[in-house]
Amino acid sequence: MNKRTFLKSASLLGLGSLAAIPAIATFAPAAPAPFPALSGDPLWDAIRADYDLVPEYINLENGYYCIQPRPVLEAYKRHIADVNRQGARYMRTVQAEDKQKAVALLATIMECDPHNLAITRNTTESLDLVIAGFPWKAGDEAVMAHQDYGAMLDMFKQVARRYGVVNKLISVPANPQTDEEVVDAYAKAITPKTKLLMVCHMINITGQILPVRKICEMAHAKGVQVMVDGAHAFAHIPTPVAELGCDYYGASLHKWLSVPLGAGVLYVKDEHIPNTWPLFADEGKEKTDILRLNHTGTHPVATDLTIADAINYYNRVGPARKEDRLRQLQQYWVSRVKPMQHVELNSPEHASRVCAIGNVGVKGMKPADLAETLFNKYKIYTVAIDNADAGVHGVRITPNVYTTFAELDVLVKALGEIKG
Repeated sequence: MNKRTFLKSASLLGLGSLAAIPAIATFAPAAPAPFPALSGDPLWDAIRADYDLVPEYINLENGYYCIQPRPVLEAYKRHIADVNRQGARYMRTVQAEDKQKAVALLATIMECDPHNLAITRNTTESLDLVIAGFPWKAGDEAVMAHQDYGAMLDMFKQVARRYGVVNKLISVPANPQTDEEVVDAYAKAITPKTKLLMVCHMINITGQILPVRKICEMAHAKGVQVMVDGAHAFAHIPTPVAELGCDYYGASLHKWLSVPLGAGVLYVKDEHIPNTWPLFADEGKEKTDILRLNHTGTHPVATDLTIADAINYYNRVGPARKEDRLRQLQQYWVSRVKPMQHVELNSPEHASRVCAIGNVGVKGMKPADLAETLFNKYKIYTVAIDNADAGVHGVRITPNVYTTFAELDVLVKALGEIKG
């Protein structure tokens, strides 16, 4: 039995074992079942029906947080009620066991060993833990990009002040024609003093998917560790961390997996676990135990319990089917606004380098004004991106599986009418 088959088999056993908690309410989600034999619009109409959507506006800002489909939301409510009813007995007896079962299920998506994973509260916590906990010495260098998420760049600035780390920022090619263009941009910044390289799996402001495996291979050949920001990629596109070859991977589960707000995941390779300093001390665990990096005290455990339900729904939709649909939605509106002379597209042109996320601007118009006009006049909710360092000025457009082509037609019409 190969590793991937073993992990998938173990996940099914884990689902069954959730019901084996003696004298404590069981947290056993129903076994995942595919949606009925539907395809095309009937399938996506059925999926859309699982979401309670506001009628007042079209939500095209799913990149921040993906709302839960009704089956996941109802499960979350049950978990809140059950934990509240059981109180301290649940927290002291089976809370940790249930959390590790959720970790085992996450390992099936990430195609890695569960002992390399810890549940956190979000991507920022996951990656800041690595950045702050890295064994820095004065003069060490770190490489990152202007397109990286601000919270992580802020943490690198802090370790620069605290430990004397030198931060080197590059600019990722906006519309690369080959992977090598991206890899070379990072490679040129590496010196013998470089210790850690941060790279986005999917850039949050433009949706660009980076060739992570090739970047890791290049960096490792130069003796540099790689930390991947997977906030927007996890459960959006395939995330086999073992195949990516990275040393660290962080993601938010409340994004494309649609777990309730406040859940993330951190992957750390075996050899780096003992050398990473935790943000919160935990002297009771072995240095090789990744859980020593995640001692955050008492927290809302109902969120962790809902991870299994969210994974079941994700599997019902189908990872490949979901990725294809999201890319189809993005390409639908992009192809229609591309000929507009007053419009600027800030995402890569080739479909393989993007998925759901796109970024668009109107010449002569500030991103904030564009976002305001889209909402006030056309009832479309987006987010303005005005990043001078990254050279990105526009609004981020992020549909989800429940988004319809008719809703995207409203966006296309609006962009056709709005002039700077």
